[in-house]
Amino acid sequence: MLNGKKILLGITGSIAAYKSVYLVRLLIKAGAEVKVIMTPSAKDFVSPLTLSTLSHNPVLTDLFDQQSWSNHVMLGRWADIMLIAPLSCNTLSKIATGQCDNLLLAVYLSATCPVAIAPAMDEDMWQHPATKENLKKLGSFGNKIIPVEKGDLASGLYGEGRMAEPETIIEFINTNFFLTSPLQGKKAIVTAGPTYEPLDPVRFIGNYSSGKMGLAIAKELHERGADVTLILGPSSLEFSANGLSVIYVNTAAEMYDASNEAFDKADIAVMAAAVADYSPVVTAKEKIKKNDQHLTIELTKTKDILKSLGEKKKKEQVLVGFALETENEKENAISKLKRKNADMIVLNSLKDAGAGFKKDTNKVTIFEKGGQEFSFPVKSKEDVAKDIVDTIIRLYYA
Repeated sequence: MLNGKKILLGITGSIAAYKSVYLVRLLIKAGAEVKVIMTPSAKDFVSPLTLSTLSHNPVLTDLFDQQSWSNHVMLGRWADIMLIAPLSCNTLSKIATGQCDNLLLAVYLSATCPVAIAPAMDEDMWQHPATKENLKKLGSFGNKIIPVEKGDLASGLYGEGRMAEPETIIEFINTNFFLTSPLQGKKAIVTAGPTYEPLDPVRFIGNYSSGKMGLAIAKELHERGADVTLILGPSSLEFSANGLSVIYVNTAAEMYDASNEAFDKADIAVMAAAVADYSPVVTAKEKIKKNDQHLTIELTKTKDILKSLGEKKKKEQVLVGFALETENEKENAISKLKRKNADMIVLNSLKDAGAGFKKDTNKVTIFEKGGQEFSFPVKSKEDVAKDIVDTIIRLYYA
């Protein structure tokens, strides 16, 4: 998304300026064109030569340099976005009050492009009412504020005020400035996590699914403009819904009912949950005692959610299933795609390093009903979610 974008990076006098070196590198790697402006005090923390080398452009610092002065207005018109990272408490105050005593401030006040800021300061400064008031002013100007993080601070204290990590900043500007919304107006449902099939009041049959993959897909669909309902099985994940509608379920039967009810109004359904294939015929009302050497439990098949949705799927609906395999992976995935009348099947194999339950990464291959096959290397589950949603958009909404 950053490929070909023009990024104007402002760096102010903060110990967090060391992160700007890696930030420039990530921006260049993503295909962006980067120009850097530094305040005079920023040079005490990071070398202009380093930033110039990485950005492939001269670093501008002096308001009264002939070249800088003639370009300060045009720089704010050249850029697709101006990013100030780090933004020190001092420069924050100057921006909020419209001061203009260095090149960065002159460019900021002249900028016609969107502006994002990544504050960085000690916790006491961050919590001060003057800082809060200044941030409120910047927000009222239309500037996007990248949240600070909590952690070790330069003072030796631990708390809020750390500048967001470069990867987080990249994600923020992608999401807030360059992410298109091709799914605007579309409704999507996503299932995630395991199901727990109770044996008695304290025991259940379940699996190791954490729900990370499904949650990542739900968030990505939402970021692309879709109205998303997440149907989540029992999970220890801590997350903020952030615009998602969440239906919490426990059993396969509950997930079946919730999915079928939501599917009628959905344009897209992604069945990423690891639903139990079998459930106990009888659930004991009291805890099963350990009396005998062996315990026999009678199981019955659970209702097939993907199949039930495939049977009633309308032509304009997109149905995506998942296949976790340990043998004959491709054959089993394609067979499932056809039997369940899905539009796409996302295959991942427990034999692939980096794939499987509870991991932060995954490796998938996508098969679609027309015979196309898309393979991806091991990536973070967030990046895998982007690949899946990109494929949905490319095939059905381009």
